Amino acid sequence: MSSPLPIPPATPVTLPADSSLWDRISTWVSENKAVVYTIAGVAVVVTGAGAVYYINKSSEPKDTAPRPSKKERRKRKQAEKEAEADKTAAAPQENAEAGPSQPPKVAAVEVSDELPEIDENTVLGFSEKDRKDYAAKLKELGNKAYGSKDFPKAIELYSKAIICKPDPVYYSNRAACYNALSQWDKVVEDTTAAINLDPEYIKALNRRANAYDHLGQYSDALLDFTASCIIDGFRNEQSAQAVERLLKKYAESKAKEILESKPPKLPSPTFVGNYLQSFRVKPRPAGLEDAEELAENTGKGQLQLGLKSLDTKTGPGYEEAAAAFDKALELGELGEYEAFAYNMRGTFRCLKGKHEDALSDLTKSIELDPSMTQSYIKRASMNLELGAPEKAEEDFIKAMGQNAEDPDIYYHRAQLHFIKGEFAEAAGDYQKSIDLDPDFIFSHIQLGVTQYKMGSIASSMATFRRCMKNFAKTPDVYNYYGELLLDQNKYQEAIEKFDTAIEMEKQTKPMGMNVLPLINKSLALFQWKQDFVEAENLCEKALIIDPECDIAVATMAQLLLQQGKVTEALKYFERAAELARTEGELVNALSYAEATRTQLMVQEKYPKLASKLSGMGGPMMR
Repeated sequence: MSSPLPIPPATPVTLPADSSLWDRISTWVSENKAVVYTIAGVAVVVTGAGAVYYINKSSEPKDTAPRPSKKERRKRKQAEKEAEADKTAAAPQENAEAGPSQPPKVAAVEVSDELPEIDENTVLGFSEKDRKDYAAKLKELGNKAYGSKDFPKAIELYSKAIICKPDPVYYSNRAACYNALSQWDKVVEDTTAAINLDPEYIKALNRRANAYDHLGQYSDALLDFTASCIIDGFRNEQSAQAVERLLKKYAESKAKEILESKPPKLPSPTFVGNYLQSFRVKPRPAGLEDAEELAENTGKGQLQLGLKSLDTKTGPGYEEAAAAFDKALELGELGEYEAFAYNMRGTFRCLKGKHEDALSDLTKSIELDPSMTQSYIKRASMNLELGAPEKAEEDFIKAMGQNAEDPDIYYHRAQLHFIKGEFAEAAGDYQKSIDLDPDFIFSHIQLGVTQYKMGSIASSMATFRRCMKNFAKTPDVYNYYGELLLDQNKYQEAIEKFDTAIEMEKQTKPMGMNVLPLINKSLALFQWKQDFVEAENLCEKALIIDPECDIAVATMAQLLLQQGKVTEALKYFERAAELARTEGELVNALSYAEATRTQLMVQEKYPKLASKLSGMGGPMMR
């Protein structure tokens, strides 16, 4: 199966392909890797439920045994439970996730009279055989004390067993007692001793990982759970789930720290350009046209400068525009242009992630000029991004109250419907937007994407064919149509469309070229021919044109990972975290980076696992 069709943005702040960065890359990874972790390359697919590990396998798909049915899996699980129940009830519990236990009624455990007094001095007089026999007896008694939940007694007995014979099992069992008492530092101490004696002791690794988790040492916990998964051949579902949970927990914790000190900045020119073109082009307000030479030391002059800078469609141009809109309001005396100035400053504050300030500016714009429907639309988009769809709906209603014939209202409201999975309603709004203004290409594109999501493939294809006829010189049409073709495994046709889009971008926007067709072609060549060299070349070209393009960075990271170039991939994942605009994007990027970093640490800390990993296989995701 090929890469999925990009969907409209998770927030209406962007167009479909740019905004769905992690959806597109993550799903692509999941469908081209097997579900285990290997030395050849690891990636993380972050979903609402957490993160999933995938490995790089052969470029050719392999037939695999079918996954057992739910009924069969339940039977197996029940059989395992029954087998476990047959074991001695006194054995320490192995659940690494066990939390603090409530003080139970403790049954007394008698220590056999056969055992002599044991301490570090007396044990020196015992023979090797006596030490071994006494240690085994003490362990048995310790297990009984543990089973009776007399943890202090169990600790005492395991400690004496360790004096007789420093065995990794005795350390791990004593760690289980400390685990039950929530003494996490001692759990780490004992499990570390056990692992030093047996580096592949899975139970000790899981217990230490659990203790690290409670101590907030998430990277250490992740490393141990990952090593445990590798040693166990990924048979322990609890450990795999712990890896997912810890990746998410680490990333969320780290993201909050970063966001507190991260200075606001504009995203990539590709991102900014896609957002700005999601609104229909309107004439400049009368008096701010290029023909009017306004002094730059006035508010109106700065507004004019900002609008001129937008036309460059470049990163420096967008930065200059943002500064000019700030300066315009600082200088003041804007008169009839004040509402427009707040609208534009709010737009760029939104793009910088300064949400509260942006909402304030857009609200001020509405107060000054309630008829400016674009301010309602942008505020609705922001409310949607901030997780307040009800407020977004209210803003769309208010905008329609001002001008029910504004096609931008229906275009952006369709995005809201799409995100909520209301595809029929989204298609209706896109069509309404087209009816009011058939010349806006993105309403047609989004309608085609929505039809595709609804399963109306023929209708979607027909929509895009009409687009190519009516908007023959618009590169976006060929780019998104190529993605539809790619989703259907029509590789040659898809690449032809991407090539057409690339050439048109070069001709029409040499300074502010949209790099998405380059990245899409890169993905297509990888999926079709496993052509890593050309795929990397295309990503490098995209990054030369737009160094801030997060999707190009993420794609390059995955391509490197596919080839086992883990160290290089990590640099790109870290760069993706730097470029992340929202908390959700940052969490995802950090999850990828930490998973990749963990792989490097596993190789360094557990070098003996390398040969095991290189021969490890897993079922292909098809």
